[in-house]
Order: sequence, then C-alpha cells, then structure tokens
Amino acid sequence: MSKVVNPDVTFWRGRRVLLTGHTGFKGSWLALWLQSLGAEVHGLALPAPTDPALFDQAKVSAGMASSTLADIRDLAAVQGVFERSKPEILLHLAAQPLVRLSYEQPVETFATNVMGTVHVLEAARQCDSLRAIVNVTTDKCYENREWVWGYRENEAMGGHDPYSASKGCAELVTAAYRRSFLSQGRVALASARAGNVIGGGDWAADRLVPDILRAFERKEPVLIRNPHAIRPWQHVLEPLSGYLVLAERLFTQGQSHAEAWNFGPRDDDVQPVQWIVERLVSEWGQGASWKLNLGDHPHEANYLKLDIAKARQGLGWQPRWTLAQALSRIVEWQQAWLAGHDMQALCLHQIEQYIKSSNSTESAA
Repeated sequence: MSKVVNPDVTFWRGRRVLLTGHTGFKGSWLALWLQSLGAEVHGLALPAPTDPALFDQAKVSAGMASSTLADIRDLAAVQGVFERSKPEILLHLAAQPLVRLSYEQPVETFATNVMGTVHVLEAARQCDSLRAIVNVTTDKCYENREWVWGYRENEAMGGHDPYSASKGCAELVTAAYRRSFLSQGRVALASARAGNVIGGGDWAADRLVPDILRAFERKEPVLIRNPHAIRPWQHVLEPLSGYLVLAERLFTQGQSHAEAWNFGPRDDDVQPVQWIVERLVSEWGQGASWKLNLGDHPHEANYLKLDIAKARQGLGWQPRWTLAQALSRIVEWQQAWLAGHDMQALCLHQIEQYIKSSNSTESAA
C-alpha cells in the first residue's frame, strides 16, 4: 500500500489563481476544487460551450473572484485579465478540445490552440506577480505510432488530425517560451499531458461517454464507430489532482519541475471502447444497449497509452480510481442530475471522496 499526495490546502488558501477555460468541463471541475481549497480563482474563457453545461449546473460562477468572458485569440483581452487579476499561478486549460470538430474547423482549432497559447504565455511573461504556469495539452500531442507501450515525455510531437497537431504545436510553443524567456527567471513553466478524461457533467458532442449517456436518456441503442480503439481513460479528478500538485512544486521548487508531465491511468485501465460501453450499459440498466455504427468516419488513432512513471516518481502522483470506479461515479452523477439534485454539492462530495481515497490506494506501478 502507498499513500499518494493531495493538493495542499495550506498552500492554496488565499492563493491568486488565473484559470483559463474555467467554463468548460475540466475547467469547471478544477474551479470548484480550487474554490474548495480556499483559492482566489479568476477565470478567462468563452461562454460555456454546451447547453446544459457543468459551469451552470454546478453554479461554478458563485465562487469565482472574477469571471471574464473573452477569446484567447485576442491578445489585448488576455493581457487585460492578467493586469486586473495579478495571478500568482496560471492554469491554462482554454482550448478547442475536440478531434472531430477540428476536421470541420481547422483554422479556428490552430488559432485557438497555438496562437491562443502564444497570447497566454506572452501575457504571462509580462506579469510580475506570476510564479508558476501549468499549460494543459493532451496525450494526443505525441506522434502516434500505435505502440503497445506508453509514450514518455521525451517522445516526438506529432498529430494526424488538426486537433492533435495543434496540441503538438502548443507543446513546442511552451518549450520555446520556457527556453527563450523563462528558464532562468522567477516563473516556472510546465506542460501537462492527460489521457481521455471522463466524468460527470460532460455534454460535449462527439465524445464517447456523453454520447453514450445521451442515448441512454433517449432510450436508444448507443452507436459505436470504433469499438476496438484503446485510450488512456481516466476520471477528470485524476489529472486535475496532478495539475494542482505540479503547480505547487513549480511555485515552491521552481525550474526543477519546469518540464512536460504525463498524467494517465494504470496500465490495466487502458481499455477498448467496447469495454467502456458494455460497463456503462450494465451500470445504467433500464434496457440500455449498443450497436456498431457502420458509417464513414474521419481518422482516429486506434491505440494510445501514456507512461506515467515520471509523475509517480517526481511528484508522488498516481491514479487512484479504477476505470470501473470512474464509470460508477459518472452514472451516479448523471442520474442525480436527471433527478434534480444539487450538482455543486455532488461535485464537491466526489472531490472529497477522491481525496480520501488516497489513503488506501495500492501502488499503480
């Protein structure tokens, strides 16, 4: 048995944090967690991307110190938020996050994920109060060679589709800013690469778990286009805990942690799509079912896996919820939402469950 680290409440209490993308799925969960830690959370994002949205359903705005709706493609707007909020820590999550949408909107995807990142980092390096930056990218930044072993942080960047390529570019931008402007200074900059994140409150289009839940609610069979595709599935709280711990280390220990970091699941939780849908069918009950979608679809990687040894050894971070546990939390969340429960309270309850689970987690070695 081994104990994994949790975000340090004494570190975060009163800490000024700028969170980009706070109206999105991951951003909303992270904003709530930061609020529960006592941080002063400022947000910069576009309006919530879906209707319904977790940002609204969990009343995230109620605990924000400020919430600015602006586009990170607008450098002046981004600089204004930094000047007003004077953050000590920047967590950059704002992005166009969908692979299939990137085929429909490649220009917007590259503009947001590449030049948007440039704008955020440019404003950050001119911010005197700032000490730590975590730029969140994705596991899809790697040049995917369909390897059966996990990608390490020093593997080549790449990307077949516009989304993946844009995130590989964002990693190169991050490395360039770190080496050119931040390697010797007071600001420590790291990037975080997470796997396929799942959790309650995700209503994005063309994303596996939300599509499954929508079909369940309509009492229709789930249409699955690639049942054998394998991804590093993980509950949203897993990488978020890693981002918070990484930010603490950047702030307190500086350049020694200013690198790229993978945050993924245990090896035995890297499962095919078919495993996911069959597990959710069983969890949901009520006659839920699925069938193969035989239409033509854009290219997607078949196999993708992350090596998380560096985060385990360098941060004391490791995954703690199994994939089965994560799916159970999602069904609990969705059915509570359908029943009209207080979703902010449930989010905070699940965060508390996650924190407590660290005391009895087996090693993810």
